[in-house]
Amino acid sequence: MSTNHRNNYPKLHNAAWPGVVGKGDGGEPPIELDTMLDLTAAAEVDGVKFDGFDLFLYLPHIDIDSTVQSDDAIKQLAEKAEKRGLKIGTVVAPIWPPTGGGSAMGDENERARFLDQVRKGCRVAQVLRELGVRPHGCVRIDSACGVNDWLADPEGNQRKIAETFRQACEIASDHGEKLAAEGEICWGGMHSWRRMIQILEMVDRPDVLGFQADMAHTLLYLLGYNAPEDALLPQDFDWQDEGRFYAAYKQLTDALRPWTIDLHIAQNDCTVHGSGSHDKTGRHCLATDPNGKLDIPRAAGYWLRDEAGQITKKMRHICWDGCMFPNAVMMDPKTWNDILRAMLAVRDAHGWYEAE
Repeated sequence: MSTNHRNNYPKLHNAAWPGVVGKGDGGEPPIELDTMLDLTAAAEVDGVKFDGFDLFLYLPHIDIDSTVQSDDAIKQLAEKAEKRGLKIGTVVAPIWPPTGGGSAMGDENERARFLDQVRKGCRVAQVLRELGVRPHGCVRIDSACGVNDWLADPEGNQRKIAETFRQACEIASDHGEKLAAEGEICWGGMHSWRRMIQILEMVDRPDVLGFQADMAHTLLYLLGYNAPEDALLPQDFDWQDEGRFYAAYKQLTDALRPWTIDLHIAQNDCTVHGSGSHDKTGRHCLATDPNGKLDIPRAAGYWLRDEAGQITKKMRHICWDGCMFPNAVMMDPKTWNDILRAMLAVRDAHGWYEAE
């Protein structure tokens, strides 16, 4: 560890899913898991490297159905991590209809498929934990439904989502896991910060279900995309007005922080963007993008420190999330060094040291 970077918590993770999300479907081909892990393991800044990665439990990175009858595929994941000196953190359950899941507000069959995918994801997470390669992390979910469909019956659909999530909590609890619901403006019932909190409160399982904050996606909560009634800033906001921005950002993070159990460090230029199976959603930017609206270390502190400014230590690891970049960008080692440098700045500012 460099003497300039004493803090060793939270652990710094990269995400594997940018090699899959938005790829295929006539676009650029996916980047295989081994390549994503090699790029992660090779990144280095001031003698500091990534500690681990978060994982998307879907093809081509992993066939989650192959894990039902045998642990072999899960053990192979553990071996891939261990041979590179990496740990595994949060895993993403493939709960969407195109991946074999179903809408959390759908009919009985759709909701059953959703829960079956949660069950598979929790089992993979549990086995990885028992193998010793996954010391911390959650199982990530969302509502797997669009905002327009949700708007057909907002309150009724909200009750259905909450009930599905409540059943998912029972599954997660049986596996010793926690669920992290990611707030993103493209998911019905989770498309605004008030609706996200409503879901969490309706489920009422804070011991199992928490919030996964993604700094790119939650930034758009401020502007009320898909939920103008919950906007805290106008969509034509002057980004030079730092005082007004941070007052709104504090209101947002103060409301969501008590529920937050997982954090994605990310950058956003405050436009919406979709690619592949993703509809209207927050546009991730590179850490060095001059159009990015966030001072990444400063903004991260609003999630990692409480209202009094004290470090909460709730997140044992943080993960970079940057999806839908061109493959040429992701194959460039400089991309991952720049990202690691941004992550390291966050840990320098809001991390802590523990003897290991």
